[in-house]
Amino acid sequence: QVHVVESGGGLVQAGGSLRLSCAASGSAFGFNVMGWYRQAPGKQRELVATIISGGGTNSADSVKGRFSISRDNAKNTVYLQMNSLKPEDTAVYYCNAQERATRRDFWGQGAQVTVSS
Repeated sequence: QVHVVESGGGLVQAGGSLRLSCAASGSAFGFNVMGWYRQAPGKQRELVATIISGGGTNSADSVKGRFSISRDNAKNTVYLQMNSLKPEDTAVYYCNAQERATRRDFWGQGAQVTVSS
């Protein structure tokens, strides 16, 4: 059974930094794409950043230059370093892990990030 567990959310002032971590486990195939999505109140879930096992990344224009994504393939863990946070970054951040071979998507329970002005 696959488990995806996030950690590291919290409350921070505008301009501050937070680091999210996400560990995926339980797959016999491993995970090719891992990434972060977020959902603010009253809005749809949106892509923040993704990273493939080879290291290639993709990120939303709204976070380019402020957020960076990285991963430890040996640990099936992905990180999101968030700098220069803005109040509009406030959302629940969800980790996604796409299983290699099956391409099934697995989601974490979400981590609240709140940025105060």
